[in-house]
Amino acid sequence: MQRKAYVTGTAALLAALLAGCTSGSGDDGPADNANPGDAGTATVAAQPGKYHTLPEPCGAVGHDTLDTLLPGILRITDPVQRDHAYQGEAALTYDTDRKVGCRWKVESADVTDRLSVDFERVVSYDNTVSDDDQAQRLFQEQQAAADLPAPSGATAPPAGTPTPTASATGSPSGKASPPATDPSAKTSQSSESSGSFAASGSSSPSASPEDTAELQPRTLSDLGDEAYLDDRLSTSGSTAEQRAVTVVFRTSNVVVTIQYEEQPTAIGTVPDSKEMQDRARDLAARLDDALGG
Repeated sequence: MQRKAYVTGTAALLAALLAGCTSGSGDDGPADNANPGDAGTATVAAQPGKYHTLPEPCGAVGHDTLDTLLPGILRITDPVQRDHAYQGEAALTYDTDRKVGCRWKVESADVTDRLSVDFERVVSYDNTVSDDDQAQRLFQEQQAAADLPAPSGATAPPAGTPTPTASATGSPSGKASPPATDPSAKTSQSSESSGSFAASGSSSPSASPEDTAELQPRTLSDLGDEAYLDDRLSTSGSTAEQRAVTVVFRTSNVVVTIQYEEQPTAIGTVPDSKEMQDRARDLAARLDDALGG
């Protein structure tokens, strides 16, 4: 009889516990981990970017385009070496879904050409910042670091009037430009230090002030969501002048950087700015189209 009473008492205790749980399950109050002050004010996560993967970089530039940017490639007589030149060299990366790149270098008797293409897919880890906004921040940081000169007017000043000083034009030389009537003002000017932009932007001695303004580093309105172009002419001691044209553009959450360099063998030969800019911009347009921008 004592054992029966013990079992009956245990059953009654379990029944009471189950009844308590059942009555609590229908409670409409907030969950234990809920913050009553957040009711009705839930934050909507920012939208992810358009792109989730990146293209294979060494295959992103076609042979015809490489023939134009790296003309020495067609002078390679050995088919194996030429094919190797077309393939390029992939940049070291630890995540091919986030950042990839490829490099090409072709040397010939009169010039050395280099080309690099980099893709970076930007991902925001802040729920309040979209991938596109984060990519825009990255792009703007790169543009600020490029230190582009302020846009200059295309109208030439009256004859005999000195042109603005470097602080107004953005030239890193820090010296006033020659008068517009001085023929030397129309010739190609090499930079005073490595990485400086050449004022005329062209190897042609007949470059006009209008051409100079059009070829200076600047933002581009016809490429991706936003873009800019940088053009710098540098010298290193007694070596020939090297020109580097860089085009950077953003399409949604992908930032693409193209750097095109040319260094002639002969001292005194200046790579043509317009030709190099046209080639780099054409490649950028092709890549933007391939991304579906």
